[in-house]
Amino acid sequence: MRYLGIDLGSKTVGLAISDTTLTIASSLKTIFFKDEDYLSTIDEIKNIIKEYDIQKIILGLPKNMNNTLGERAEKIRSGTVDATEDNMLKITNEGRKLALDQRLMNPLLPDSESSKVNSCAENVYRIWSENSDKKSTQLVFCDLSTPKDLKGYEKEEFTDVYNELKKKLIQKGIPPDEIAFIHEADNEVKKKELFSKVRKGQVRVLMGSTQKMGAGTNVQDKLIATHHLDCAWKPSDLTQRNGRMIRQGNENKKVYVYSYVTEKTFDSYMYQLVEQKQKFISQIMTSKTPARTMEDIDDKALTYGEIKALATGNPKILEKTSLDTDVAKLKLLKQEFMNQKYSLQDKIIKYFPEEIARLNNKIGAMEEDTIKLQEYTKPNADGFSPMKINGMIYTEKQEAGKRLLQSINDLKSMETREIGEYRGFTMEISFDSITRNVRLKLKNKFSYSIDLGVDSIGNITRINNCLDNIAKDIPHERELLDNTYFQLENAKQESQKEFPKEQELQEKLRKLEEINAELKINENEHEMLGDEKEEKQDKSPDKNSPERC
Repeated sequence: MRYLGIDLGSKTVGLAISDTTLTIASSLKTIFFKDEDYLSTIDEIKNIIKEYDIQKIILGLPKNMNNTLGERAEKIRSGTVDATEDNMLKITNEGRKLALDQRLMNPLLPDSESSKVNSCAENVYRIWSENSDKKSTQLVFCDLSTPKDLKGYEKEEFTDVYNELKKKLIQKGIPPDEIAFIHEADNEVKKKELFSKVRKGQVRVLMGSTQKMGAGTNVQDKLIATHHLDCAWKPSDLTQRNGRMIRQGNENKKVYVYSYVTEKTFDSYMYQLVEQKQKFISQIMTSKTPARTMEDIDDKALTYGEIKALATGNPKILEKTSLDTDVAKLKLLKQEFMNQKYSLQDKIIKYFPEEIARLNNKIGAMEEDTIKLQEYTKPNADGFSPMKINGMIYTEKQEAGKRLLQSINDLKSMETREIGEYRGFTMEISFDSITRNVRLKLKNKFSYSIDLGVDSIGNITRINNCLDNIAKDIPHERELLDNTYFQLENAKQESQKEFPKEQELQEKLRKLEEINAELKINENEHEMLGDEKEEKQDKSPDKNSPERC
């Protein structure tokens, strides 16, 4: 088994071949051709592949070994190429196409068994088979290579990714009428009909772009899986895609989201870009920290970061991404732990002492009030003690109740007025603007409040019940005091504890530091992942093998 390295230029193709142990590579030959006449070299390369039993091709993209821009990109940067003929946007678009399917650049290139299309076909067919009884449906999103020929799947040659995927699904056993393109519905009537078929499970695989299959695509009823063949430019687009399935009205409680990436291609840059956008958006929306720092964790951002790491093909980057996630979560847990610890320390210093003092004072006042209550309670045969209202003493409950109502009627809005005494307690009435009730306050060492009504006898009963309950409430207040002492002691113990996952955090910080050193990570993470600084942002991916995942 050998690997073949291809260094593609505008006039030559340099070929290098590995030994059978995949340890050493040596130059094989250089093929010369006319400007961009790539097809002239394909047959010769095919013969070399057969002769040397080549198992993998490593295609070098326009970037030199010294990390400078390749010839094509240099021409664009220097302005020697007309922007209408070639530009960085074109290079970017071609990079995205190569990550999706190399045949989009050259239909004569082979169909890789591990390509996105083949991987997606395997997953779609498996899920289709496993959920045939429920007629569960699936969505496939792809913004590149939309079908121009809706019947292209009937052709032998490669036309586009949509038709290629449909062709493979039909070959596996899915009926053609159960697979549809959103592009087939070119008006509202057809869209309504198509969506109805998907909701009923008559069409079980629907393929489309973010734009055509975004908002308004209400087909969630039987959706069980969503497949992303490429990465959108904006986090909101990916959210919009998943939102077609993850929403109310879906009969499936558990659903699946698949993101397909090609290692060491433009996929890495795309998911890195989306990751950074999502982090920034989350920063702005939450406003948890200043704009200079973006430390908050966002579930979407972490997902994009993991996909980006997979796309780079470097296991160290994947490990770093995992550690970054773990460290960020542990830091948040520690921050929450420390916030709780500081809160307890504040309570130990201020809240608990103040609450203990308040309860002790309240209990002491209530005990004195019970003594005075016993002293001034002198009931008549009807059980009523004399009540003093506006200087007059009333010994009969009925008369006292009527005079109390009169005092209420005489009360002016928002006025607080002392009206008399009862059983040793001063009586004070006021109007509560919130409850719209008249409130009576009984005051001695402590104050006790009740709301008065329009029943004269009922008001007297309420007053007596309030005073008689003072002695009954003292045990409850003592229980609150004991509980406060317990909370104080517990808070003192908890405030002395250290973060329980501190050792784990330090170990992962140390490991992360080691990996960063290996990857030569500096403050600008983009240098590691190919998203260069502004003066280098037009560089293409490294010369590595486009392995599929």
